[in-house]
Amino acid sequence: MRADRLVSLVLLLRQRGRMTADQLAGELEVSTRTVLRDIDALSVAGVPVYADRGRHGGYSLLPGFRTELTGLNHDEALALLTAGSGRGEKVFGLSAPLASAMRKVVDALPEGHRVSLGDAAERFLVEPETDLLSRRDPTEDIADGVMSEVRSAVLTGRRLRLDYAAPGETQSPRTVDPIGLVTVRGHTYLLAIKSGDDRTYRLSRILSAETLPEPAQRPAQVDLDRIWAERTVHFLSEDHIPVTVRIKTSRREELLETACAVRAEEPEPDEWVRLDVTFEDLRHAVWAVWGLDTDAEVLAPELLRQALYVRADALATRYRS
Repeated sequence: MRADRLVSLVLLLRQRGRMTADQLAGELEVSTRTVLRDIDALSVAGVPVYADRGRHGGYSLLPGFRTELTGLNHDEALALLTAGSGRGEKVFGLSAPLASAMRKVVDALPEGHRVSLGDAAERFLVEPETDLLSRRDPTEDIADGVMSEVRSAVLTGRRLRLDYAAPGETQSPRTVDPIGLVTVRGHTYLLAIKSGDDRTYRLSRILSAETLPEPAQRPAQVDLDRIWAERTVHFLSEDHIPVTVRIKTSRREELLETACAVRAEEPEPDEWVRLDVTFEDLRHAVWAVWGLDTDAEVLAPELLRQALYVRADALATRYRS
């Protein structure tokens, strides 16, 4: 870990020029004392780090101290920098390693590429926190240490002990065999096996996690796309209400933001579309469709049509006078 930090320190000085010990400590997420020790270690190893005294002083490298990576072309490097600029850097708790990797990529590029790519990457914004309607993307609060522990168990193939609090249930310990991690719309899930049965756990509901010494009992090869698709079908078949609805194309996205899943879609005349979607329950479906006013019509099930009629009739009666 220290070797990686020393490399990151050198790259920070290469790319930003003179920096103070406090600035370096903030970037590397360590103490100022640790930075000073690292600078001493670099100097002993022959890396030309110089201290500039005075009010505006700091640390810098001898100009020209660098290596070049010529295997990446312009578009390949731009793709890496753009990917690292989005919210994907927070996925699976890998923001600090990704930032370190980006510094290494930038530093190793030829001078001409570095200058042009720095400007190009600033002109691409990937998945901002809010959309044009000022709606914030969902975020999850994962307990300290849970992400790193779960990630370690997944990668090392060790069993995992969880303290998990499912909705409507009390906290309980569980020992599982981790298969993989999946992130969907701001939420991260652990796919695992418990006592031979498939299980899916949301990381924000894991209160603590501990990697155990015994190896996980899991397949040697894994296809997360296939496993996730199978578990999605199983999840939607449990206690969800299927709904067929006609809706104006201009309101389609509003409905999809509230539905659990879309099973089928078929265009209709006059800028309407027919959708087969699922909702958590009847109450959820009524709430979602009601907000679309007359721009949507439920075709099935009859139970939902009746619930909407009763609600509309009650509202009309209240305002009739």
